[in-house]
Amino acid sequence: MIPTVRRIVVRYSTFLILAALMLLFSLVSSRFLQVNNLLNIVDQSALLAIVAIGVTYTIISGGIDLSVGSVVALVGAVSAGLIVRAGLPVPVGILLGLVFGALLGLVNGLFVVYGRLQPFVATLAMMAIARGLTLLYTQGRPISGMGEAYTFFGSRLGPIPVSILVLLVVVLVSGTVLRRTPFGAYVYAVGGNEETTRLAGVAVSRVKLGAYAFSGLMAAVGGIILTARLWSAQPQAATGLELQAIAATVLGGASLMGGAGTILGTVAGALIMGVLANGLNLAGVSSYLQQVITGGIFILAVLLDMWTKRQKV
Repeated sequence: MIPTVRRIVVRYSTFLILAALMLLFSLVSSRFLQVNNLLNIVDQSALLAIVAIGVTYTIISGGIDLSVGSVVALVGAVSAGLIVRAGLPVPVGILLGLVFGALLGLVNGLFVVYGRLQPFVATLAMMAIARGLTLLYTQGRPISGMGEAYTFFGSRLGPIPVSILVLLVVVLVSGTVLRRTPFGAYVYAVGGNEETTRLAGVAVSRVKLGAYAFSGLMAAVGGIILTARLWSAQPQAATGLELQAIAATVLGGASLMGGAGTILGTVAGALIMGVLANGLNLAGVSSYLQQVITGGIFILAVLLDMWTKRQKV
């Protein structure tokens, strides 16, 4: 009986933590379980979840992506600039922004695969480069005036935020690719044992490039949503988002050693971050203390990851 309970705890730990936090904050504040508040939590978590899904691919493959926050800001600035400054139609500006984000992710992959750089170093460099390019492109000033067709992605369809609908599409597509296609199987295999996968005839380089390009694409989607939500491209937008995305991914069960992780787990991890922030706000906890708690949550997530791996051995 005890081993069965242990397996359940190990397998569904993320969802159990999410349920426990929701129960706790529902007792702390009567407003927590109100429909509008729950929708607000999911809306605020959707951006993080989308970006974290991209990071999940890189982490499962045995890498990491520290550049996603800066890529979010840069894509938002470039897409807005193409529309406002260059006069391109909104769909074209958004499409070019998404392509640009995927290319930035691909560059990360090229640094890792062919430059032989550690993923941490390569993506840390891209984080600085992308943020610097954002400041150069915007001259440190917001870009606004993209029009309603752009800001639609930060609005609502009835009571449902558009960001949630985008998240559902991303979850469906990314989950299907990860679990139902050879590429997804290769991503797990590369993260589990890269050398064995290479000896089995898998093009490891292409798998890694694909994982990083997908991470860049998801950061680009997040950049469009954030820019639409703010009604402008802010040069300092999404600062620190990369750490939140990594925390959400690890909270969701992905291993920093590679070879493990799920899309639904990552979404649950993002929701944990969202519930925590919302609940602490309702409880009147200061924003400074919230940062301390968030850091502690990340440490606990890594410790939980280590513990679950020991349980599976």
